[in-house]
Amino acid sequence: MTTTHGFEEIRRTQIAEINSEARIYRHAKTGAELLSLINDDENKVFGITFRTPPADSTGIAHILEHCVLCGSQKFPVKDPFIRLAQGSLNTFLNAMTYPDKTTYPTASQNLQDFYNLIDVYLDAVLHPYISRDILEQEGWHYEINGRDEPLMFKGVVFNEMKGAYSSPDAILHKLSQQSLFPDTTYGLDSGGDPVEIPNLTYDAFRDFHTHYYHPSNARIYFYGDDDPVERLRLLGERLSAFSKVTVHSDVALQPRFKAPVRLDGTYPAGEGPEAGKSHIALNWMLDEIKDPEQAIALTVLSHILTGTPASPLRKALIESGLGEEVVSSIDFDFRQAAAMCGLKGIDAADVDKVETLILKTLQELSTKGFDEGTIEAALNTIEFRLRENNTGRFPRGLSLMLRALTSWLYDRCPLERIAFEAPLSRLKARFAAGERVFEPIVQEWLIDNLHRSTVLVRPDPDQGAREDAEERARLDAVRAALNENEIDQLVAQTAELKHWQETPDTPKAIATIPTLKRSDLPTRDKAIPSEVSQIAGVDVLSHDLFTNGILYLDLAFDLHALPIDKLATIGVFGRALLDTGAGSQDFVALSERIGRATGGITVTPYISARSGSAGSAAWLILRAKAMPEKADELVAILQDILLSARLDDRERLHQIVLEEKASAEARLTPMGHLLSSRRVSAGLSEAGFVEEQISGVTQLFATRALAERIETDWPAIATDLDMMRSQLVTRSGLVANVTADTAMLAGVRPHLETLIGALPETPPSPAPPWHWSAGPLAEGLAIPAKVNYVSKGGDLSALSFTPTGATLVAQNLLSTTWLWDKVRLQGGAYGGFCRFDRLSNVFIYTSYRDPNLLETLEVYDGTADHLRGIKLTEQDLTRAIIGTIGSIDTYLLPDLKGLTAFQRHLAGDSDAARQTMREQVLATNVEDLHLVADALDAIAEGGRVAILGSEEELAAANTARGGGWLSLTKVL
Repeated sequence: MTTTHGFEEIRRTQIAEINSEARIYRHAKTGAELLSLINDDENKVFGITFRTPPADSTGIAHILEHCVLCGSQKFPVKDPFIRLAQGSLNTFLNAMTYPDKTTYPTASQNLQDFYNLIDVYLDAVLHPYISRDILEQEGWHYEINGRDEPLMFKGVVFNEMKGAYSSPDAILHKLSQQSLFPDTTYGLDSGGDPVEIPNLTYDAFRDFHTHYYHPSNARIYFYGDDDPVERLRLLGERLSAFSKVTVHSDVALQPRFKAPVRLDGTYPAGEGPEAGKSHIALNWMLDEIKDPEQAIALTVLSHILTGTPASPLRKALIESGLGEEVVSSIDFDFRQAAAMCGLKGIDAADVDKVETLILKTLQELSTKGFDEGTIEAALNTIEFRLRENNTGRFPRGLSLMLRALTSWLYDRCPLERIAFEAPLSRLKARFAAGERVFEPIVQEWLIDNLHRSTVLVRPDPDQGAREDAEERARLDAVRAALNENEIDQLVAQTAELKHWQETPDTPKAIATIPTLKRSDLPTRDKAIPSEVSQIAGVDVLSHDLFTNGILYLDLAFDLHALPIDKLATIGVFGRALLDTGAGSQDFVALSERIGRATGGITVTPYISARSGSAGSAAWLILRAKAMPEKADELVAILQDILLSARLDDRERLHQIVLEEKASAEARLTPMGHLLSSRRVSAGLSEAGFVEEQISGVTQLFATRALAERIETDWPAIATDLDMMRSQLVTRSGLVANVTADTAMLAGVRPHLETLIGALPETPPSPAPPWHWSAGPLAEGLAIPAKVNYVSKGGDLSALSFTPTGATLVAQNLLSTTWLWDKVRLQGGAYGGFCRFDRLSNVFIYTSYRDPNLLETLEVYDGTADHLRGIKLTEQDLTRAIIGTIGSIDTYLLPDLKGLTAFQRHLAGDSDAARQTMREQVLATNVEDLHLVADALDAIAEGGRVAILGSEEELAAANTARGGGWLSLTKVL
């Protein structure tokens, strides 16, 4: 057995599916396991994962994940993680807690940066400080600022989980998991229940790290084009100080139920007609899936049942009229896989009807069988996804690591779910031979499976106030049990924690954090190959890129062809193009046709300010992909969708509108920071206004109104949709985009000529000019949440300031220092950051899952003084510049390169302008930052404000400001 730097090689094999060589090692001294994937991907990935099954719901694993990144022996600063974020070219920098594991992955395209990240991560997990101060900051602590003030709970994770426990979707998934696994670690909340988090002690916290964070319990991962031997050397140096120990971290198997169970829960809701409805989920434990072919079969089956609007189980649920949106999943992240299918937006009295419908539909499908075309479409879709391995902006190597862990964590081969070619071929061969592959799985794993739960989650308008009262009573009881000396001690501890948080790291400590030099940064902006040609007067952009044999085609239609009051329903219109059928094909047949011939078609809006203009780039983009031999069918499908979608199908449109409404309501809590910042942007630029109309609170209100109008005014709605199509789908409003290699680009052009030639040349009537209004200067948007999302911003160019690349540097610096420290670490919010859009010149502050409101606004208003008074060393400034360049030079897969170049073209963002911006970033000095500070003064004085939060907190803030400050709107 070969040994290199202390690692014994266990296996070496080629994996053609991911164009990689896989080497599996075991560290001789500690038993640590290593999966090393070697390929030509420049986006290198490292990860170290520990199996960490918690024994309670105090959130111990989640809190520890936060805390180990708050300083270590080699890097003695309070937050090396954020120091890295300031001065790294990383393409991924984070950590994640799962119910049975904690993983620390990072990625970078720059080799030295990659090694720097690994150095900090390894020291963080193996030698962290995890002091009591760190636990109190990241987890929880009692806070009291004076003897006569009330006692409070504070902590980053405490407030994060308060936000999670405000979301009905999160509660439904949590209860579903707990219902299936009541006797194992999966029956607990690894993230932390806010009621249980304050039970976590410092001794338990330290012991958890000692027990689980040891190389003997580690699974280490490398991916990319870095030196595979150097990987072993780096790890060997770090692990040599440890010896092998026995770590009891096995995840027990859940004993099977003898009969299905039912679990009821509630979520905090508002009052009135939009307070919220009930959600139901049927859940099955599928058992331990050790056969890769079986795993792929279950994935295909899940897509067959619910993966598209035409899927038989999804279709039956939606057409029943019992609810608004289907929820479904299959989860291989647990030792025993689990499946879910349910319906959101139901009447609680209909829970039995929904359960019966799901089981009856499954039985009918098992007995009668699936349509052959449905199976073919699902097989093609899943195969396309596996071969494309398109992870968007998420590093491919990280996606493969998470896939490997679904078997590796449970002591099976890490390549089990990565090498898919052989099991997929076997599955396809069985289907081609006429075997009923999927029907027996439905019968055995779902219908006959008694390890099933039905979970109902109901809205409770009193829950939020009741839980607040219970928390207050708990805190008051703690305080009542304290004598005066003990209260004084808590006051002193609160002051000491704040002093620790506010005390800057020493220059010597900061200097330990590895960083690149300015000379390491590329001085030229990364250009994406692009050519512009024309077909029948239509601009066609093409990008000659290696795409692994896949053709990517985008069709963009100018939304300025529509009246501005129709923008809020553009999401419904886009869905209707894809999901109503086309011509002689109903939506089931069209969905199967798309699944058989393509890798998928989606509709998405693209909204941006236009460079050098007060107007906006506003487009509806159809994104499509296929293998080159299917290019003719892909374009034919697009032509049918655009010209003959069945927009007059009232029943189908009603279903789409209800789904869109339910999705918009579900986004309120997890995406509150985006919604509040969009509300601010809506008053600052045309682009901001349009984006908020299409994907903000306005869109939710419009979709609700549309759901009501369908019942009473369908002819007018049908007329509107037909008008939108005739105005929008024209040659004069179209720009096309193709990303592929040279041969595919030539092959698709004749098909594009046919499609473009079939479109009407111009809209029936001239496009009306858009006029938009700013709305209230300060707005409170009430939702039933225990945390806030606080945004404030302004248009810097309207404040007699000309932004430059230095404004981007200021954004990076403030997000990773001032706002991070004040809003997150000291304020207890899960996040605090700012965003600058260089095309609109809009600058916005935002917080996420924030226990504060007015205090956060005070932080925002103090930003300018902080920026003027900040004492930056040359190293500090260099870090900020490096971090800014890292955010500019994001890693893009080929399809996203093509799309990004397309979007830049639509927004008028030239390569020359981007190069100028880059040069300004690289040349930024302290005086430039002081100029930004002067502009931020004006935002402090007259910036726009939007806050999502509870009605009570918004009202209290209004009172504190003398009343009438906030314009209050009830959202949910």
